[in-house]
Amino acid sequence: MKKPLFRTLVLAFTALLFSGCQTDSREQALSTSQSQVALRSMQSRAFDTRDTKKMLRTVIATLQDLSFVIDKADGTLGTVSATKLDGYSMRMTVSVRDRGKSQLIVRASAQYNITAIEDPQPYQQFFTALEKALFLTAHEVD
Repeated sequence: MKKPLFRTLVLAFTALLFSGCQTDSREQALSTSQSQVALRSMQSRAFDTRDTKKMLRTVIATLQDLSFVIDKADGTLGTVSATKLDGYSMRMTVSVRDRGKSQLIVRASAQYNITAIEDPQPYQQFFTALEKALFLTAHEVD
């Protein structure tokens, strides 16, 4: 077999092989078993504060307390991304946004590999720890 023909066949086979592994993000978004409203309510909490910087610092500290490693934090966008390696790899991205004139909304989005986590347990664990940290910070307890 001539080299150009062989090379073409190898490239075609490789492309065919990898095309079967491609994940369509629209399929993934539509395949969630829970409604998006239920998932969003599990992922979000409102807090009676407007101090975004303090909230972001507390989010970072909370993620670290839960054994996450901070990958990226952006104060301008109000986002923090972190990874937890505990026998598995979980990535959590937390965003902090204004809500009305007196609140912030904190939304956490967790993924295992490329699959969104729909189990409420990681979100409950994060928000319970965040609420405790905010309470301690407000009462100046170290």
